[in-house]
Amino acid sequence: MLERRKFGPLGWNIPYEFSAADLAISVLQLKIFLNEYEEIQFAALNYMVAEANYGGRVTDDKDRRLIAVILKGKNIKKDFYEPKALNEDYKYSPSGVYYCPDDGPFESYMEFIKQLPMNEKPEVFGMHDNAQISAAINDSQRQCDLLLSLLPRVGGGVGASTEDIIKDKCLKMLEKLPREFDIDAVSKRLPILYEQCMNTVLQQELIRYNKMITTIIKSLDNLHKAIDGLVSMSNELDEVFNAILDNKVPEVWSKVAYPSLKPLGSWTLDFILRLQFIQKWCDEGTPSSFWISGFYFTQSFFTGVQQNYARKVLFLCSTKYPSTRSPSTTSVSTRTTNSTMSASHPLTAATSTASTSKVLSGTSNS
Repeated sequence: MLERRKFGPLGWNIPYEFSAADLAISVLQLKIFLNEYEEIQFAALNYMVAEANYGGRVTDDKDRRLIAVILKGKNIKKDFYEPKALNEDYKYSPSGVYYCPDDGPFESYMEFIKQLPMNEKPEVFGMHDNAQISAAINDSQRQCDLLLSLLPRVGGGVGASTEDIIKDKCLKMLEKLPREFDIDAVSKRLPILYEQCMNTVLQQELIRYNKMITTIIKSLDNLHKAIDGLVSMSNELDEVFNAILDNKVPEVWSKVAYPSLKPLGSWTLDFILRLQFIQKWCDEGTPSSFWISGFYFTQSFFTGVQQNYARKVLFLCSTKYPSTRSPSTTSVSTRTTNSTMSASHPLTAATSTASTSKVLSGTSNS
């Protein structure tokens, strides 16, 4: 349960703080069920561990389902709380490395534990071997973050202080960043039209990028004032300070930004290029080609392209194949419809038959 956290979201959607007490109470309950009952209550054991002991800390519904699947093992080829786990030749992993040792003295159990691999493979958790790549990446990232956190935060010697370096970076970023887009002016120049969905996509992008610009400028201004002592240094500003010093994107920016793994320098350059792409679109109108990576939400662009194409094809089809019919076809259809309606009504059908008889009798008399 606990070791699955090293795989990140592949292990648990939320990294839960499972403790040794959860394991201790689960072992105690297992002992009670083995000693107090003639038959092992597998369903009760599964419920107590999955829903109460460990499941009591789990808040995500998918993670709660995962705990039950791990214990029962219906889909991952390994069962723990199942009758077949009592078989002597039962293995807990496809490789056969993990199994229950035979009964023996204490030394035999210690020898069995020593021959187990130092680093367990993902198969122990019912996962593919490629999951080890995610675990290695997470471990490397944690080590790099730890090393960065150990760097001195106060400058010494005759060079510039750390505060001066951060202030200089803040000023340079504020000089490069443009102001917010004027959405009202853009909506008048490029209004939302039925036949042009790209204008809708543009306005949605402006709203998202304006939120990013506002958040970044506000945090940089407050950080500059906090360094000068004009405002108090809050936890959020301290996090922004440390992130800029470590050349990382602050978390407060990442919450309102598009997904990116770039460091702060490359991230800032990429952000400015995106804003220039959007500004050129606002000034010159819908471009003939688009920078797909420059969109905040690329899915909306693809949806707009599909809608434009569908509406264009529908317009061409309605022009080439109009829905109006010729007068002769319409009159024939009308007579046919009237005849069908008359025949379907009993009184109308009788009247029509009587009128036809009178016409025929008059014709024969003449």
